[in-house]
Amino acid sequence: MLLLWVSVVAASALAAPDPGAGGQRRGPARVWPVAPNVVLVVSDSFDGRLTFYPGSQVVRLPFINFMKARGTSFLNAYTNSPICCPSRAAMWSGLFTHLTESWNNFKGLDPNYTTWMDIMEKHGYRTQKFGKLDYTSGHHSISNRVEAWTRDVAFLLRQEGRPMVNLIPKKTKVRVMERDWKNTDKAVNWLRKEASNYTQPFVLYLGLNLPHPYPSPSSGENFGSSTFHTSLHWLKKVSYDAIKIPKWLPLSEMHPIDYYSSYTKNCTGKFTEKEIKNIRAFYYAMCAETDAMLGEIILALRQLDLLEKTIVMYTSDHGELAMEHRQFYKMSMYEASAHVPLLMMGPGIKANLQVPNVVSLVDIYPTMLDLSSDPDELTNIATKFPEVTYSLDQKLRSIINYPKVSASVHQYNREQFIKWKQSVGQNYSNVIANLRWHQDWLKEPRQYESAIDRWLKTPINPIKI
Repeated sequence: MLLLWVSVVAASALAAPDPGAGGQRRGPARVWPVAPNVVLVVSDSFDGRLTFYPGSQVVRLPFINFMKARGTSFLNAYTNSPICCPSRAAMWSGLFTHLTESWNNFKGLDPNYTTWMDIMEKHGYRTQKFGKLDYTSGHHSISNRVEAWTRDVAFLLRQEGRPMVNLIPKKTKVRVMERDWKNTDKAVNWLRKEASNYTQPFVLYLGLNLPHPYPSPSSGENFGSSTFHTSLHWLKKVSYDAIKIPKWLPLSEMHPIDYYSSYTKNCTGKFTEKEIKNIRAFYYAMCAETDAMLGEIILALRQLDLLEKTIVMYTSDHGELAMEHRQFYKMSMYEASAHVPLLMMGPGIKANLQVPNVVSLVDIYPTMLDLSSDPDELTNIATKFPEVTYSLDQKLRSIINYPKVSASVHQYNREQFIKWKQSVGQNYSNVIANLRWHQDWLKEPRQYESAIDRWLKTPINPIKI
């Protein structure tokens, strides 16, 4: 919805002639005198289902509820890729992932790519960004890169830290994620000291890390983030008895991709119901802290008499499984991972409206089925409806040449690995041996080096499916 709204504003700006120019536009483009301000708050890993019933009963989210009452909430908003950088690349560019070619958390948009914010700035908006962006190439660790590039090699995978909780037992500890709060303070100060004095409209972006889980203790950059961390202050916002224990398939019945994800996320071991419930409770508490930061922006706008003149939007790059399907993180198209919040309020936006239409972060909705008789998404119905499956498959292939894109991904992985290998020289073997996903490289380095060599020499041909 953001990009659609931006395009309307930009088109209007282009169409508006400069006063006194005899119908010929001269100088910089201008926007409507009454064009609203825009504030976009984007969190990380927020399950969109928490913004409506029954998820809204699990945790108190007063400012999300305020936005629901004052504006429009989209009940079926989805990420275009349930991974941080690819999702954000799609959102900032308005392009699907197969067009941005952002395949992993290292590959995003070029730093000089023209985003929707650049377009709005070109047409007269004052713009400002604070906090997490993560939509351009070059971020994240070496492990993220090499792990993604070498998925075709038969490595023995290492598990990252087992998901765990960590509680600050202080009722008065409000600012747990200090970096997010600092960025929120910067945004509020910018509204008060600069934006409130502008004569032209502004666009403010605030990116939050929460409610993404925290880095695991003493694990370093190569071992991910598996700690759900909060304080007693936020945990008291959670209705513990309302937390659902998700159903799991037996390990032997899991799809190979799900088993791979569960194994590498260290979730194939035994978990008590209390452990699962605690992980989910702590995650919901982190969502409550996120809501409070959103609230700081809303309150500042109201105090500055800007709320009625500003379009406020809240969304997230993806969701969080929080132990659904025996996993945490995201990286799948299950509801908890792919469903994102999308709330809008401000001038011209209807109040207390819930829109059931399927939308995505690029405003082009994905094809999906309503699995209402299977809320836990444990039954594969594709084999039961071969005609429908075939029809949807043909529609997909009319949009994207899947074999060609697949071959492109494999070629990209190989080229990037070769460049990286050349940059580290003969030391590449020792570097790989210490990455998070490999256990036995040092025991038989020549065997694995040979596997790399065979992989690099194997021709890449489009797969016919």
